[in-house]
Amino acid sequence: MINRRYPAEFVFPGHPDKLSDAIADALVEEAWRRDPRALVGVEVAVHRDHVYITGRIGCPEAATIKVTSLVQDIYRSAGYINGWYPAPEQVKVVSNLCLGPLEEGEAEFRELADDQAICVGYANALEATNHLPVEQWLVARIARRLYRLRDEHPYLNLGPDGKVMVIVEEQRDSTGNPVAWWLREFSCSLQQAANADEVGLHRAVRLALQQVLQESSKVLAGFCEQLPDQLTVNGAGDFEVGGPEGDNGLSGKKLVMDAYGPRIPIGGGAWSGKDFFKADRAGGLHARRVAKTMVRLGLANEVTVTLGWHPGDRSARLISLVNGDNHGLSLAKAASWFDLSLLLSGSSFMQGSLIEISRWGHFGGEHFPWETIRNL
Repeated sequence: MINRRYPAEFVFPGHPDKLSDAIADALVEEAWRRDPRALVGVEVAVHRDHVYITGRIGCPEAATIKVTSLVQDIYRSAGYINGWYPAPEQVKVVSNLCLGPLEEGEAEFRELADDQAICVGYANALEATNHLPVEQWLVARIARRLYRLRDEHPYLNLGPDGKVMVIVEEQRDSTGNPVAWWLREFSCSLQQAANADEVGLHRAVRLALQQVLQESSKVLAGFCEQLPDQLTVNGAGDFEVGGPEGDNGLSGKKLVMDAYGPRIPIGGGAWSGKDFFKADRAGGLHARRVAKTMVRLGLANEVTVTLGWHPGDRSARLISLVNGDNHGLSLAKAASWFDLSLLLSGSSFMQGSLIEISRWGHFGGEHFPWETIRNL
């Protein structure tokens, strides 16, 4: 038996980086409503009561997008209400966007990569975790559960910002297959008003964590429901000043969290703020679809896929396809099975709420097009 430990982290929608991601993807969604071939490449930064937006949006009536109202809605839905700073009405938006329609003939060129990119996808054979690393699956479940404490226990006076970190121990048998998991360490930092009930917060976190572990043990065979010996809540002391007042934020900074956690390489650029004709966002999702299909077909118990784009490519190049033992799988055969084109991703991947995807992850369920497994 071989035991290894793997960390993972997750942040709440009120975290400054995730505020930035949600604003960026809300702009992608707004442009897509005006034109499914809209070009969007934007970046967002937040600090205190200011939001800075740069980049380009190319679509009909781009100038009519109500950027300030959109930003305020993001802050409101993330939890910046009831006295938490900055309130949506306090936010000042500084925009340096290039807005306008696509140039003549530009819509047709959307099917060609406008940049180079390296993209990584991963899947394992664990259907219970949606084929994600257990630590990444678990930390996302815990973060969602703890975020709900704000509404369930208003007496705790919890704010919209928060972070969760876990360390999961994984045991593999003599053949290299994972068979058991334990949560060995847990830490969270939850924004809480001064003079609020700290003891009550510890109690609420402990009970919520216990609930998640029990539920996880029922869906994933071999997962231990026991609470870890190391369980820390707000280990640095009071956490009243958070969000963009406590730290600046930038879209695209949580790339590891957006993908598979630190166990898996992340490849190239950010996803939020880019439309689905953009090579780095499209490629990351294409790579996930390939990896997930391979394990669902029983061709490997664990697969890491690397795709690449050159400027002008219509489809991604399949660079490598390896199993959990780092043995290569047939590139030529796999390449013939999949449509890795920008035409496919641009025309069919835009489904569901991009705001929620930017907050809680791209690999959240079977209903996303890149999570759907085709029959070969």
